[in-house]
Amino acid sequence: MRIALFDYIVTADNAIGKCDLAILAALCDDHEFTVFSTRFENPRPERIHWVHVPAPRRPMALLYIVFHLLAPVCYAWHRLRHRMRFDLVQVIESNLLFGDIAYSHFCHRTFLEQHWKEIRAGGLRGVFRWLDHRLRALLEPWVYQRVTKIVAPSHGLCRELTSAFPRASAKIQVVANPVDLESLRPPANFDRYAFRESLGWTPDDIVLAFVALGHFERKGLPLLLEALGAVNDSRVKAIIVGGSSGNTAYRARADKSGLNGNVKFVRTQKDIRAYLWAADALTLPSHYEVFPLVALEAAAAGLPLLVTRLNGVEEFLRDGENGLLMQRDASGVLDCIARFAEMPVEARRSMGKRAQVDVKRYGVPEFVAGWSRLYAEAGLNAG
Repeated sequence: MRIALFDYIVTADNAIGKCDLAILAALCDDHEFTVFSTRFENPRPERIHWVHVPAPRRPMALLYIVFHLLAPVCYAWHRLRHRMRFDLVQVIESNLLFGDIAYSHFCHRTFLEQHWKEIRAGGLRGVFRWLDHRLRALLEPWVYQRVTKIVAPSHGLCRELTSAFPRASAKIQVVANPVDLESLRPPANFDRYAFRESLGWTPDDIVLAFVALGHFERKGLPLLLEALGAVNDSRVKAIIVGGSSGNTAYRARADKSGLNGNVKFVRTQKDIRAYLWAADALTLPSHYEVFPLVALEAAAAGLPLLVTRLNGVEEFLRDGENGLLMQRDASGVLDCIARFAEMPVEARRSMGKRAQVDVKRYGVPEFVAGWSRLYAEAGLNAG
């Protein structure tokens, strides 16, 4: 089949883009893909075509509007120029007003109704984020009514979409996001202690990793910093990976809380594996997720998960066995960290090994097989 895939940023350091890349790399010999995006790290240039959509990538609300205007023009021009038609059009959520498959990684209507008030960011950034979610929420019903299939990465998001858009419930199919299990397994030659020492920490310290591309309020970083400021254990450290190199506001908050050398900030990394391998657990006190891929990547790296009850994670985590559940407030985060720190070293490591075993069902082959079946069904229906 000829498949047109529309997404803003199809790169390895973008959560949805990483999933797109797994589909493209594995199935481009079976189907002819053309990607319409602002950025694209093409894994197979000889097989996959790219049409650049010249839209600004920030702020997201502006990207959303401009992409809606320019992407259809690029699509029409590409079809006219090459005298071709596509058998299938795949979009991300509501980023285009036409399509056959909507790959949904968020329910913006549910997020605004149930979570926005408790985590909204202030200032101009908060205004743009609210506008972005609001625009997407307005167009979600339109898009989901018209597509023939909606793909969600978790059963939790499936429930949310079903509740928000009952008429679309029969279209929803769950395909869990992929985890590159082999690449995340710590190599024998990785010097964990040397890496920790480069951060100024010792083998006896208990290092918690927090990883996010941004949206720190939603991901729960303010709760984590507040809890770390109250931890009565000098061994507990945290590495914050993500965002810009400055993270000025959060650095200032950490300093004000007296955390100083106990918290390190690192800008967004294309490869986060070394930070996971050097840590003792991943912590994610997030308010809302649909499938936090970083949590399962951390599990594949052998880390226990210290997380709130979230879509995607709820299907994986067993409290006390492969991680610990925390309440979604500063005291709940503090209690969870203290509970983990009090565990013997071997118990913490055993929990990480259990997580590494349990995450095997989320491998790339299972993900690709799910999408392969979906495309086959779409082809039969089209025929």
